[in-house]
Amino acid sequence: MADAKICGVKDVRAIDAAIAGGARYIGLNFFPKSPRALSLDAAATLAAHARGRIEIAAVTVDADDEFLAAIQRATAPDWVQLHGSESPARASAARRFAGRGVIKAIPVAARADLAAADAFAGAADMLLFDAKAPPGAAMPGGNGQAFDWAILAGRTFPRPWFLSGGLTAENVAEAIAASGARLVDASSGIESAPGVKDPDRVAAFLAAAR
Repeated sequence: MADAKICGVKDVRAIDAAIAGGARYIGLNFFPKSPRALSLDAAATLAAHARGRIEIAAVTVDADDEFLAAIQRATAPDWVQLHGSESPARASAARRFAGRGVIKAIPVAARADLAAADAFAGAADMLLFDAKAPPGAAMPGGNGQAFDWAILAGRTFPRPWFLSGGLTAENVAEAIAASGARLVDASSGIESAPGVKDPDRVAAFLAAAR
């Protein structure tokens, strides 16, 4: 059994499906190259719909203070998720824009990549292990790819962590069993088209995860 984040939501139907299915978090995406990207105005509307019902994560990629401050004013996120090349110092600095803390994504292709998590022991409040983007990819995440979940089995990390990358209703139970994950994150694997969350797939994913 794992708690879940439904990432890259773009409409209230997706939020309502996440809440109904028992998700703990939603992600609002602010990376312009993503099909899940939101304007500040659209994100504000969705955040208002979600606030107090589910925890909100603002998903960013190498965002500067000005942009993080704008996101904070628009959405008052519980979490700021850093999905770029942010350093531990940058992760620490981003905390002031979040109500609860910072989630730092760690790109993974092989066991050795997990070592990058150690540097964020005092800088991030949670970690997110995502499949490393293929060469030339426009996005650092949300590419529908998985990595070998078993490399996480039995490992301990300085912070709670999410498993992400290519998760679907069909494979999430296997992924949890193989990795030992207690938090899972899904985006492209629960969509009917890029950026379009399918409420039925959201429900099936959450049922499988829990």
